[in-house]
Amino acid sequence: MDKNFSTRSMIFTIYGDYIRHYGNVIWIGSLIKLLEAFGHNEQAVRAAVSRMSKQGWLKSEKRGNKSYYFLTEQGVARMKEASKRIYKEPTPPWEGKWWILVYTIPEEKRHLRDKLREELVWSGFGLLSNSCWITPNDLEDEMTRMIKKYEIEDYVSYFQATYKGMQTNEELVKKCWDLDEINERYAQFIEQYSQKYVIDKSKINKNEISDSSCFVKSAWLVHQYRKFLFIDPSLPDELLPEKWLGDSATSLFKDYNNILSKPAKRFFESIFELGELIEQ
Repeated sequence: MDKNFSTRSMIFTIYGDYIRHYGNVIWIGSLIKLLEAFGHNEQAVRAAVSRMSKQGWLKSEKRGNKSYYFLTEQGVARMKEASKRIYKEPTPPWEGKWWILVYTIPEEKRHLRDKLREELVWSGFGLLSNSCWITPNDLEDEMTRMIKKYEIEDYVSYFQATYKGMQTNEELVKKCWDLDEINERYAQFIEQYSQKYVIDKSKINKNEISDSSCFVKSAWLVHQYRKFLFIDPSLPDELLPEKWLGDSATSLFKDYNNILSKPAKRFFESIFELGELIEQ
């Protein structure tokens, strides 16, 4: 198993693809059981859940002597944003406007500056110049959420503008993002998963693969594809190069995930419902 396939990352995946669609709350015993399928033990799950709670992603509640965990408002917002980008919801044509965010966070709040940079990159912003970030996407809600989260209202300003410089919008994109590198990563994803998709599709059609294996494969696929959220700014089609592989990678991901989803969902529900029965 990939050493980067951490317990915390797996919990995010399960909440994003399953738990939030089942009332957003799960008994810790069910979560432990689900993570066993990936080789994560109880101690690792409890430690990861504790860290995620301290970081503001999860909250817990007691029902009798059992602990249940659910996504916080911050966690739900992040999952919705991630899902929108992972499953590529249709977007309207680009209107040629750029969002610009600038900040002057003082040195004594440097830790907040570092966290804000991480979130800006994750959301798809590109660094145009020192402390000046841009995106062609309407991320006003995301910007507002970040600013409130870190309580930096006094240090951040953002605008919407039209680029009137001497270069083209495409040349502006090249300054902020390395699309060639991202395209190469998409090519690697396609090469790695095309054959696996064909093999697993055949196995599923012949009932030669278990529900639990499909659950693991589906979560692993989402985990790998989700890495593109940290490097692909999800630019409008008008700003992408002619030979862009992102769409092909997305189609492969969706097709592969679709064949895994039904048996994977059956496995999740069997564990989730077991937890509900134990509660009663």
